[in-house]
Amino acid sequence: MDDQLLYQIALTLIPGVGDVNGKKLVAYCGGPQAVFREKKKLLEKIPGIGSYVIQSILQFKDFIRVEAELEFIKKNNIQPLFYLHPEYPKRLQHCADSPMMLYYKGNATLNHHRIIGIVGTRHPTEYGKHYCEQLVESLRHDDLHIVSGLAYGIDTCAHRASYQNNIPTIGVLGHGLDRIYPAVNRSLASRMLDNGGLLTEFMSRTQPDRENFPRRNRIIAGMVDALIVVESAKKGGALITANIANSYNRDVFAVPGRVGDIYSEGCNYLIRTNQAELLENAKNLRYIMGWEKTVKASGHQTKLFREFTEEEQLIMNFFENQNECRLDDIMINSGFSASKLASLLLTLEFDGIVTALPGKRYKKN
Repeated sequence: MDDQLLYQIALTLIPGVGDVNGKKLVAYCGGPQAVFREKKKLLEKIPGIGSYVIQSILQFKDFIRVEAELEFIKKNNIQPLFYLHPEYPKRLQHCADSPMMLYYKGNATLNHHRIIGIVGTRHPTEYGKHYCEQLVESLRHDDLHIVSGLAYGIDTCAHRASYQNNIPTIGVLGHGLDRIYPAVNRSLASRMLDNGGLLTEFMSRTQPDRENFPRRNRIIAGMVDALIVVESAKKGGALITANIANSYNRDVFAVPGRVGDIYSEGCNYLIRTNQAELLENAKNLRYIMGWEKTVKASGHQTKLFREFTEEEQLIMNFFENQNECRLDDIMINSGFSASKLASLLLTLEFDGIVTALPGKRYKKN
Protein backbone atom coordinates (compact mmCIF):
# COMPACT_ATOMS: atom_id res chain seq x y z
CA MET A 1 0.00 0.00 0.00
CA ASP A 2 2.85 2.41 0.81
CA ASP A 3 4.37 1.82 -2.61
CA GLN A 4 1.05 2.42 -4.32
CA LEU A 5 0.38 5.52 -2.25
CA LEU A 6 3.85 6.87 -2.99
CA TYR A 7 3.08 6.98 -6.72
CA GLN A 8 -0.42 8.37 -6.15
CA ILE A 9 1.00 11.33 -4.24
CA ALA A 10 3.91 11.72 -6.65
CA LEU A 11 1.47 12.07 -9.54
CA THR A 12 0.00 15.19 -7.89
CA LEU A 13 3.48 16.78 -7.77
CA ILE A 14 4.35 16.48 -11.46
CA PRO A 15 4.53 20.01 -12.94
CA GLY A 16 1.85 20.69 -15.53
CA VAL A 17 -0.21 17.55 -14.89
CA GLY A 18 -3.18 18.75 -12.81
CA ASP A 19 -6.28 16.81 -11.81
CA VAL A 20 -7.89 16.36 -15.24
CA ASN A 21 -4.75 15.21 -17.07
CA GLY A 22 -3.66 13.16 -14.07
CA LYS A 23 -6.82 11.06 -14.22
CA LYS A 24 -6.42 10.74 -17.97
CA LEU A 25 -2.87 9.45 -17.53
CA VAL A 26 -4.01 6.89 -14.96
CA ALA A 27 -6.80 5.70 -17.26
CA TYR A 28 -4.51 5.28 -20.28
CA CYS A 29 -1.52 3.82 -18.46
CA GLY A 30 -3.41 1.58 -16.04
CA GLY A 31 -2.40 3.15 -12.72
CA PRO A 32 -0.26 5.83 -11.05
CA GLN A 33 2.86 3.68 -10.92
CA ALA A 34 2.47 2.78 -14.59
CA VAL A 35 2.48 6.49 -15.49
CA PHE A 36 6.06 6.83 -14.24
CA ARG A 37 7.14 3.66 -16.08
CA GLU A 38 5.47 4.40 -19.40
CA LYS A 39 7.68 4.99 -22.41
CA LYS A 40 7.80 8.34 -24.10
CA LYS A 41 6.35 7.07 -27.39
CA LEU A 42 3.26 5.74 -25.67
CA LEU A 43 2.80 8.90 -23.58
CA GLU A 44 2.86 10.93 -26.78
CA LYS A 45 -0.19 9.02 -28.02
CA ILE A 46 -2.36 10.11 -25.10
CA PRO A 47 -4.71 12.93 -26.23
CA GLY A 48 -4.06 16.28 -24.59
CA ILE A 49 -0.72 15.29 -23.06
CA GLY A 50 1.90 17.66 -24.48
CA SER A 51 5.68 17.56 -24.57
CA TYR A 52 6.08 19.67 -21.40
CA VAL A 53 4.02 17.25 -19.31
CA ILE A 54 5.79 14.24 -20.82
CA GLN A 55 9.19 15.70 -19.94
CA SER A 56 7.95 16.47 -16.44
CA ILE A 57 6.91 12.83 -15.98
CA LEU A 58 10.16 11.41 -17.34
CA GLN A 59 12.32 13.77 -15.26
CA PHE A 60 10.39 13.57 -11.99
CA LYS A 61 12.68 12.76 -9.06
CA ASP A 62 11.09 14.43 -6.04
CA PHE A 63 10.29 11.19 -4.22
CA ILE A 64 11.98 12.45 -1.06
CA ARG A 65 9.13 14.97 -0.67
CA VAL A 66 6.62 12.17 -1.16
CA GLU A 67 8.30 9.96 1.44
CA ALA A 68 8.20 12.84 3.92
CA GLU A 69 4.46 13.14 3.30
CA LEU A 70 4.00 9.42 3.89
CA GLU A 71 5.68 9.81 7.27
CA PHE A 72 3.43 12.77 8.12
CA ILE A 73 0.34 10.74 7.15
CA LYS A 74 1.33 7.81 9.36
CA LYS A 75 2.35 9.94 12.32
CA ASN A 76 -0.88 11.96 12.34
CA ASN A 77 -3.37 9.21 11.53
CA ILE A 78 -4.45 10.84 8.28
CA GLN A 79 -6.45 8.96 5.68
CA PRO A 80 -5.17 9.54 2.13
CA LEU A 81 -7.92 9.19 -0.46
CA PHE A 82 -6.93 8.75 -4.10
CA TYR A 83 -9.85 9.49 -6.41
CA LEU A 84 -10.39 5.77 -7.04
CA HIS A 85 -10.50 4.94 -3.31
CA PRO A 86 -13.90 3.53 -2.21
CA GLU A 87 -14.18 6.13 0.58
CA TYR A 88 -13.40 9.10 -1.67
CA PRO A 89 -16.48 11.41 -1.73
CA LYS A 90 -18.71 9.90 -4.43
CA ARG A 91 -20.47 13.16 -5.24
CA LEU A 92 -17.13 14.89 -5.77
CA GLN A 93 -15.76 11.95 -7.74
CA HIS A 94 -18.22 12.68 -10.55
CA CYS A 95 -16.86 16.22 -11.04
CA ALA A 96 -14.32 16.41 -13.88
CA ASP A 97 -11.93 18.72 -12.01
CA SER A 98 -12.14 16.96 -8.63
CA PRO A 99 -8.81 16.49 -6.81
CA MET A 100 -6.82 13.37 -7.59
CA MET A 101 -5.85 13.13 -3.94
CA LEU A 102 -7.52 14.15 -0.70
CA TYR A 103 -6.20 13.99 2.86
CA TYR A 104 -8.75 13.40 5.61
CA LYS A 105 -8.69 13.33 9.38
CA GLY A 106 -11.89 12.62 11.27
CA ASN A 107 -14.61 10.10 11.95
CA ALA A 108 -17.53 11.31 9.80
CA THR A 109 -18.24 9.55 6.53
CA LEU A 110 -17.67 11.61 3.42
CA ASN A 111 -20.46 9.69 1.68
CA HIS A 112 -23.32 10.22 4.10
CA HIS A 113 -26.70 10.07 2.41
CA ARG A 114 -27.40 13.76 3.18
CA ILE A 115 -24.69 16.41 3.05
CA ILE A 116 -25.25 20.15 2.85
CA GLY A 117 -22.78 23.01 2.62
CA ILE A 118 -23.20 26.32 4.42
CA VAL A 119 -21.01 29.24 3.34
CA GLY A 120 -21.03 33.00 3.59
CA THR A 121 -19.15 36.18 4.27
CA ARG A 122 -16.22 36.53 6.65
CA HIS A 123 -17.95 39.64 8.04
CA PRO A 124 -21.46 38.50 8.99
CA THR A 125 -24.07 40.70 10.60
CA GLU A 126 -25.81 39.70 13.84
CA TYR A 127 -28.80 38.77 11.68
CA GLY A 128 -26.65 36.44 9.56
CA LYS A 129 -25.06 34.71 12.55
CA HIS A 130 -28.40 34.31 14.31
CA TYR A 131 -30.04 32.93 11.17
CA CYS A 132 -27.20 30.44 10.64
CA GLU A 133 -27.41 29.23 14.24
CA GLN A 134 -31.18 28.85 14.08
CA LEU A 135 -31.08 27.03 10.75
CA VAL A 136 -28.48 24.51 11.94
CA GLU A 137 -30.36 23.94 15.19
CA SER A 138 -33.59 23.23 13.27
CA LEU A 139 -31.75 20.58 11.21
CA ARG A 140 -30.45 18.62 14.20
CA HIS A 141 -32.92 15.75 13.67
CA ASP A 142 -32.53 15.52 9.88
CA ASP A 143 -29.65 13.01 9.89
CA LEU A 144 -27.28 15.06 7.77
CA HIS A 145 -23.66 16.26 7.69
CA ILE A 146 -22.73 19.93 7.32
CA VAL A 147 -19.69 21.04 5.30
CA SER A 148 -18.03 24.45 5.29
CA GLY A 149 -14.62 26.07 4.86
CA LEU A 150 -13.57 26.81 8.48
CA ALA A 151 -13.09 30.47 7.54
CA TYR A 152 -13.99 33.48 9.68
CA GLY A 153 -17.65 34.42 9.84
CA ILE A 154 -20.48 32.27 8.55
CA ASP A 155 -18.24 29.20 8.06
CA THR A 156 -17.15 29.28 11.69
CA CYS A 157 -20.74 29.89 12.80
CA ALA A 158 -21.97 26.86 10.81
CA HIS A 159 -19.28 24.54 12.21
CA ARG A 160 -19.76 25.73 15.79
CA ALA A 161 -23.56 25.43 15.64
CA SER A 162 -23.21 21.94 14.11
CA TYR A 163 -20.93 20.84 16.92
CA GLN A 164 -23.26 22.28 19.56
CA ASN A 165 -26.22 20.43 18.03
CA ASN A 166 -24.33 17.15 17.63
CA ILE A 167 -24.39 17.32 13.82
CA PRO A 168 -21.25 15.90 12.16
CA THR A 169 -19.42 18.76 10.47
CA ILE A 170 -16.51 18.67 8.02
CA GLY A 171 -14.15 21.58 7.41
CA VAL A 172 -12.53 21.82 3.98
CA LEU A 173 -9.15 23.54 4.21
CA GLY A 174 -7.10 25.65 1.82
CA HIS A 175 -3.81 24.37 3.24
CA GLY A 176 -2.20 21.24 4.68
CA LEU A 177 -3.34 19.36 7.77
CA ASP A 178 -0.24 20.45 9.71
CA ARG A 179 -1.86 23.80 10.52
CA ILE A 180 -5.21 25.52 11.06
CA TYR A 181 -6.09 28.84 9.43
CA PRO A 182 -7.33 31.06 10.90
CA ALA A 183 -5.46 30.15 14.08
CA VAL A 184 -8.39 31.27 16.22
CA ASN A 185 -10.27 28.18 14.99
CA ARG A 186 -7.74 25.64 16.29
CA SER A 187 -9.86 24.73 19.28
CA LEU A 188 -12.99 24.42 17.13
CA ALA A 189 -11.13 22.28 14.58
CA SER A 190 -9.93 19.98 17.35
CA ARG A 191 -13.49 19.51 18.62
CA MET A 192 -14.72 18.83 15.08
CA LEU A 193 -12.48 15.76 14.93
CA ASP A 194 -14.72 14.20 17.63
CA ASN A 195 -17.82 14.44 15.45
CA GLY A 196 -16.83 15.36 11.92
CA GLY A 197 -13.46 15.95 10.32
CA LEU A 198 -11.00 18.05 8.35
CA LEU A 199 -10.43 17.55 4.63
CA THR A 200 -7.94 19.02 2.16
CA GLU A 201 -6.29 18.34 -1.17
CA PHE A 202 -3.10 20.06 -0.03
CA MET A 203 -0.05 18.29 1.37
CA SER A 204 1.53 19.27 4.67
CA ARG A 205 3.70 22.38 4.61
CA THR A 206 1.26 24.04 2.19
CA GLN A 207 0.61 27.63 3.28
CA PRO A 208 -2.93 29.11 3.23
CA ASP A 209 -2.15 31.13 0.11
CA ARG A 210 -4.87 33.19 -1.53
CA GLU A 211 -5.03 31.07 -4.70
CA ASN A 212 -5.77 27.92 -2.69
CA PHE A 213 -9.21 29.00 -1.54
CA PRO A 214 -11.07 28.93 -4.89
CA ARG A 215 -9.72 25.38 -5.24
CA ARG A 216 -10.99 24.64 -1.73
CA ASN A 217 -14.41 26.01 -2.74
CA ARG A 218 -14.85 23.50 -5.55
CA ILE A 219 -14.46 20.66 -3.05
CA ILE A 220 -17.21 22.12 -0.85
CA ALA A 221 -19.47 22.56 -3.88
CA GLY A 222 -18.76 19.09 -5.24
CA MET A 223 -19.23 16.98 -2.13
CA VAL A 224 -22.67 18.31 -1.10
CA ASP A 225 -26.26 17.71 -2.17
CA ALA A 226 -27.18 21.34 -1.55
CA LEU A 227 -25.28 24.55 -0.87
CA ILE A 228 -26.69 27.34 1.32
CA VAL A 229 -25.34 30.89 1.10
CA VAL A 230 -26.31 32.77 4.27
CA GLU A 231 -24.75 36.21 3.69
CA SER A 232 -22.42 37.42 0.96
CA ALA A 233 -21.31 40.59 -0.76
CA LYS A 234 -21.70 40.76 -4.54
CA LYS A 235 -18.12 39.50 -4.94
CA GLY A 236 -16.51 36.92 -2.72
CA GLY A 237 -15.73 33.29 -2.05
CA ALA A 238 -19.31 32.34 -1.20
CA LEU A 239 -20.55 33.44 -4.63
CA ILE A 240 -17.67 31.59 -6.30
CA THR A 241 -18.73 28.46 -4.42
CA ALA A 242 -22.36 28.99 -5.47
CA ASN A 243 -21.35 29.35 -9.13
CA ILE A 244 -19.31 26.17 -8.96
CA ALA A 245 -22.18 24.33 -7.24
CA ASN A 246 -24.52 25.38 -10.04
CA SER A 247 -22.01 24.15 -12.63
CA TYR A 248 -21.98 20.80 -10.81
CA ASN A 249 -25.79 20.71 -10.95
CA ARG A 250 -26.15 21.01 -7.18
CA ASP A 251 -29.15 22.64 -5.51
CA VAL A 252 -28.23 26.15 -4.35
CA PHE A 253 -30.13 28.15 -1.73
CA ALA A 254 -29.67 31.75 -0.62
CA VAL A 255 -31.00 33.61 2.40
CA PRO A 256 -32.59 36.91 1.36
CA GLY A 257 -31.55 40.14 3.06
CA ARG A 258 -32.52 43.78 3.17
CA VAL A 259 -32.07 45.82 0.03
CA GLY A 260 -28.99 47.99 0.37
CA ASP A 261 -27.18 45.80 2.91
CA ILE A 262 -23.73 45.08 1.47
CA TYR A 263 -23.64 41.51 2.78
CA SER A 264 -27.08 40.74 1.39
CA GLU A 265 -26.25 41.86 -2.15
CA GLY A 266 -24.76 38.51 -3.14
CA CYS A 267 -27.68 36.42 -1.86
CA ASN A 268 -30.29 38.75 -3.35
CA TYR A 269 -28.42 38.64 -6.67
CA LEU A 270 -28.40 34.81 -6.69
CA ILE A 271 -32.15 34.74 -6.03
CA ARG A 272 -32.96 37.51 -8.53
CA THR A 273 -31.01 35.78 -11.33
CA ASN A 274 -32.54 32.36 -10.57
CA GLN A 275 -29.19 30.93 -9.53
CA ALA A 276 -30.50 30.01 -6.08
CA GLU A 277 -33.74 29.10 -4.36
CA LEU A 278 -34.94 31.58 -1.75
CA LEU A 279 -34.44 29.99 1.67
CA GLU A 280 -36.51 31.10 4.65
CA ASN A 281 -36.25 28.09 6.95
CA ALA A 282 -35.40 24.41 7.23
CA LYS A 283 -38.87 23.47 6.01
CA ASN A 284 -38.08 25.06 2.61
CA LEU A 285 -34.91 22.99 2.39
CA ARG A 286 -36.64 19.72 3.30
CA TYR A 287 -39.41 20.27 0.79
CA ILE A 288 -37.22 21.17 -2.18
CA MET A 289 -34.72 18.40 -1.39
CA GLY A 290 -37.52 15.85 -0.96
CA TRP A 291 -36.47 15.09 2.61
CA GLU A 292 -39.93 15.28 4.14
CA LYS A 293 -40.95 12.00 5.75
CA THR A 294 -44.43 12.06 4.26
CA VAL A 295 -45.87 13.66 1.16
CA LYS A 296 -48.00 16.50 2.51
CA ALA A 297 -48.55 18.58 -0.61
CA SER A 298 -52.24 19.25 -1.28
CA GLY A 299 -53.12 16.86 1.54
CA HIS A 300 -52.54 13.84 -0.70
CA GLN A 301 -51.12 10.55 0.45
CA THR A 302 -49.57 7.99 -1.87
CA LYS A 303 -52.20 6.58 -4.23
CA LEU A 304 -51.35 2.89 -4.41
CA PHE A 305 -53.77 1.92 -7.19
CA ARG A 306 -53.73 5.12 -9.19
CA GLU A 307 -54.36 4.89 -12.92
CA PHE A 308 -51.86 6.74 -15.10
CA THR A 309 -52.63 8.86 -18.12
CA GLU A 310 -50.84 7.92 -21.34
CA GLU A 311 -48.26 10.67 -20.78
CA GLU A 312 -47.70 9.66 -17.15
CA GLN A 313 -47.30 6.02 -18.11
CA LEU A 314 -44.61 7.02 -20.61
CA ILE A 315 -42.69 8.63 -17.75
CA MET A 316 -43.22 5.65 -15.41
CA ASN A 317 -41.80 3.32 -18.07
CA PHE A 318 -38.39 4.86 -17.41
CA PHE A 319 -38.52 3.49 -13.85
CA GLU A 320 -39.24 -0.11 -14.84
CA ASN A 321 -35.64 -1.33 -14.51
CA GLN A 322 -34.29 1.31 -12.15
CA ASN A 323 -35.50 3.21 -9.10
CA GLU A 324 -33.88 6.52 -10.05
CA CYS A 325 -33.83 8.50 -13.29
CA ARG A 326 -32.19 11.75 -14.34
CA LEU A 327 -34.53 14.54 -15.46
CA ASP A 328 -32.44 15.21 -18.58
CA ASP A 329 -32.62 11.54 -19.63
CA ILE A 330 -36.41 11.50 -19.29
CA MET A 331 -36.72 14.73 -21.26
CA ILE A 332 -34.47 13.57 -24.09
CA ASN A 333 -36.12 10.18 -24.48
CA SER A 334 -39.74 11.19 -23.89
CA GLY A 335 -39.80 14.18 -26.21
CA PHE A 336 -41.68 16.29 -23.66
CA SER A 337 -40.81 19.96 -23.33
CA ALA A 338 -39.23 21.09 -20.08
CA SER A 339 -42.42 22.78 -18.88
CA LYS A 340 -44.63 19.83 -19.83
CA LEU A 341 -42.36 17.32 -18.12
CA ALA A 342 -42.11 19.49 -15.00
CA SER A 343 -45.90 19.63 -14.78
CA LEU A 344 -46.28 15.85 -15.14
CA LEU A 345 -43.57 15.09 -12.61
CA LEU A 346 -45.05 17.57 -10.15
CA THR A 347 -48.42 15.80 -10.35
CA LEU A 348 -46.75 12.42 -9.79
CA GLU A 349 -44.81 13.88 -6.86
CA PHE A 350 -47.95 15.33 -5.27
CA ASP A 351 -49.58 11.91 -5.51
CA GLY A 352 -46.58 10.27 -3.83
CA ILE A 353 -45.58 8.27 -6.91
CA VAL A 354 -42.11 9.78 -7.33
CA THR A 355 -39.78 11.90 -5.18
CA ALA A 356 -37.46 14.66 -6.40
CA LEU A 357 -33.81 14.13 -5.48
CA PRO A 358 -30.78 16.45 -5.57
CA GLY A 359 -29.08 16.85 -8.93
CA LYS A 360 -32.31 16.89 -10.99
CA ARG A 361 -33.04 13.22 -10.35
CA TYR A 362 -36.28 11.44 -9.48
CA LYS A 363 -36.88 8.31 -7.44
CA LYS A 364 -39.83 5.95 -7.76
CA ASN A 365 -41.54 5.47 -4.37
